[in-house]
Amino acid sequence: MGNNLKHLKIFAFTHRKLDVVKIGLLHIEPLDQAARLKHVKEQFDLDEIMFLSTCNRVEFTIVSKSNISIERFISALYPDLPEVDVSHLSLNVEQYIGDAAVEHSLSVASSIESMIVGEREIITQVRNAFELSNANGFTGDFLRLLIRKVIETAKKVYTQTSIATKPVSVVSLAYHKLKELNIPLDSRILIIGSGSTNSNMCKFLKKHGFSNFIVFNRTVENAENLAGELNASFYPLSELPFYKKGFDVILTCTGANHNVVSLETYESLLNGDKGLKTLIDIAIPQDISPEIIQKHKVHYLSIDLLQKISNDNLKVRANEVDCVKSIVSEALEDFIHVVEERNVELVMRDVPRQVKAIKETAIDEVFKRDMEELDPEAREVLDKVLGYVEKKYISGPMKLAKEIILKNAAN
Repeated sequence: MGNNLKHLKIFAFTHRKLDVVKIGLLHIEPLDQAARLKHVKEQFDLDEIMFLSTCNRVEFTIVSKSNISIERFISALYPDLPEVDVSHLSLNVEQYIGDAAVEHSLSVASSIESMIVGEREIITQVRNAFELSNANGFTGDFLRLLIRKVIETAKKVYTQTSIATKPVSVVSLAYHKLKELNIPLDSRILIIGSGSTNSNMCKFLKKHGFSNFIVFNRTVENAENLAGELNASFYPLSELPFYKKGFDVILTCTGANHNVVSLETYESLLNGDKGLKTLIDIAIPQDISPEIIQKHKVHYLSIDLLQKISNDNLKVRANEVDCVKSIVSEALEDFIHVVEERNVELVMRDVPRQVKAIKETAIDEVFKRDMEELDPEAREVLDKVLGYVEKKYISGPMKLAKEIILKNAAN
């Protein structure tokens, strides 16, 4: 059976219409996907299905001739979901069919559909989603072709445009600033606060080679949990003014409504050290007293500074979107051509086998007695002639047929 673009459908639940809590209702753990997707694949007579789940999108890429009720689809896949949620999700789904579905897939992997344009992680998430769906036996020829083109296009976008060259997340920006300042990887980093922002920041720094962390937090249990992930020591926040082991960097992000690091605390932490320190304050309101910045020479990175850089970088990325759309448009046209060629291949794939069967029937049945009367040399020459005719008969007409079919498809 040939690949028909009209049979391609995408149901997308994204940040454009839904909050992350509602999107999270649709997440399916990798180990549970095989059984649950198999059920809906059979129930709705789907030829292929791929499941993609990220922090702000869940998408089902489907190949099927059937008309699918999104409400019935959700109810079947999530039988425990309350009716009110099924209805809300059904009303806020984004549906794409045919060419529009291909364009959407290309745009998603190229990051221009992301909440933060230019985030490279999406290309890996798409690839992993396909590989898992493929391993579970849910994908076939069409989605193989589609995802190959999607990954190829995304790589082209990231190499030929600046869509992802400027960091925009606070975590990434803070890390890049540390790199610009040539902060050594063995620097002593005091972590003040163990909330999600600081935790993500620390894990990012550890991933990029930093290893010397000391964690302070109001709740000691949370400090211990983060310290365990970082292989670090930890202390209650109340002991911060009495810490005398030195530091090179302070990374702070608490929910306090006052300056956690006062001038007195900071000078106590210095303990006479005259070295240049780096202070990263990503708290709102700020954790570090302005008096410290006024009195001491430091590298100071505030949330306001990082946010300004982020906004500037987002503008640079936004300027690249038109370039990305142009690449996506070219990729869409190319994929349509690829599908047409593949359909010709599928139609013509039996021709070589049929020609070979005709030749064998002629030799072994129709002209069997005549063949037996030939001497070995004549038989060898005849075999060569028949082999040559077989090869030419297959390649010539197939090429011509392919050209005719593609020409008719273009018209």
